[in-house]
Amino acid sequence: MQNSDTFTKVDKRDRAILFRERLATAMSTAEMNQSALARATGVNRSTIAQILDPETARLPNAQLCADAAAALGVSTDWLLGLTERPERPGDAIAAAVQMTEAARTPADDQLLEWYREAAGYKIRHVPASLPDMLKTEDFIAWEYAGFIGKTEDQAISAAEKLESILRSRVSDHEIAMPAHQLQALAEGTGYFTGLPEPVRRAQLEKFAAMTREYYPTLRVFLFDSRRLYSAPMALFGPLVGTLYVGRFYLAFRESTRLRSLTDHFDWLVREAEVDARDVADHIEGILARMG
Repeated sequence: MQNSDTFTKVDKRDRAILFRERLATAMSTAEMNQSALARATGVNRSTIAQILDPETARLPNAQLCADAAAALGVSTDWLLGLTERPERPGDAIAAAVQMTEAARTPADDQLLEWYREAAGYKIRHVPASLPDMLKTEDFIAWEYAGFIGKTEDQAISAAEKLESILRSRVSDHEIAMPAHQLQALAEGTGYFTGLPEPVRRAQLEKFAAMTREYYPTLRVFLFDSRRLYSAPMALFGPLVGTLYVGRFYLAFRESTRLRSLTDHFDWLVREAEVDARDVADHIEGILARMG
């Protein structure tokens, strides 16, 4: 009986044909002719011509194969038909994980670009403090006081653009955040120390009103940060996932990494102590206790 895991041997002629086709494609993409490739690989032009000759079935030696791949910016495995991805391993990693400079909060041009790119897809978000699209202007003014590099007006404009995306209802939005953030906001403790009580109250009122008005297009889940943890992150449909580390976003587009981030967000939602349909009532209870 033949082992199902047995490697399927490819005929040498078939592999030579595939190599020739992929080499020609890579040369065209790189705008490199036979003479230029011969110089880059240190062989005679006739050697390259023979490999590209459709009447022959010639494979190069390992050295020439590797040199051609390096000169053309593709992987040796792709030229040989061992993978369908032309990128070299390092290039594939660079394409899958990108570092993008960020402002102090996610209210910046890069985030808006990702939101627009994901129009029509579900957008999922764990904010660093409060969701930008739900912030009041007074809260943003306080948050950006003394911040160098981004003005208060710029921050308000960015938040308004995010709020307009929410109001358009083009995309569903899910937000997961620690429940203690809203309690700290009410008390003016932690991150919110020094924020005047009227601003804190108005911010909670807006949060409650918008989560009630836009449910279920907007769904906010509150989790217990003593049991669960999440770094600030966002998922823009199946297109890009980001982790916010302060000065930079780490942006992922590779499907396996996106799946891992999605599973993490699903875990936060499953374990939430306050469900999205109850968040407005929960915040109104906090307001009532403020007196």
